[in-house]
Amino acid sequence: MTRVILFNKPMNVLSQFTDRGTEGSDRQTLSDFIKVPGVYPAGRLDRDSEGLMILTDNGRLQARISNPKFKQPKTYLAQVEGDATEAQLDQLRRGVDLNDGMTRPAQAVRIDDPGLWPRTPPVRFRKSVPDCWISLTITEGRNRQVRRMTAHVGLPCLRLVRWSVGDWTLDGLAPGQWRDA
Repeated sequence: MTRVILFNKPMNVLSQFTDRGTEGSDRQTLSDFIKVPGVYPAGRLDRDSEGLMILTDNGRLQARISNPKFKQPKTYLAQVEGDATEAQLDQLRRGVDLNDGMTRPAQAVRIDDPGLWPRTPPVRFRKSVPDCWISLTITEGRNRQVRRMTAHVGLPCLRLVRWSVGDWTLDGLAPGQWRDA
């Protein structure tokens, strides 16, 4: 029987079970939260990003979730600096030309503040610069792709939370919590 775990990765947690960084490093990893033998992450999430990670003991499922050729949709909630315009969202919807090539078209909409948990450390706010939230669904998984896409259209990312992967969502999971799917 395949085991699938949904985990809400907090900010500053590495999306791996061991820290191969500098000696004496005390960075948190998945092993600080998940004590289940034989499961491995299906894909990665940057240390400075939060949200849904899927872990499984099934190698085929792991590949299907993480390999871009399967075009598994991943939805991110991004708090961005600036006041997102329809023109900027349209650029994201068409795909943007990054230094590693054109991205696939994304679904991009402006959303109300989703009322997420407080982030530690808090997002920096500047009184003179507005910010807003957008929902962005992509079917690729390039390195820091969502951050690079939003920056490319003039909306630097302040906070990034992966909300869903395929049909799996973060709904009901607090940061650092996990459950079987």
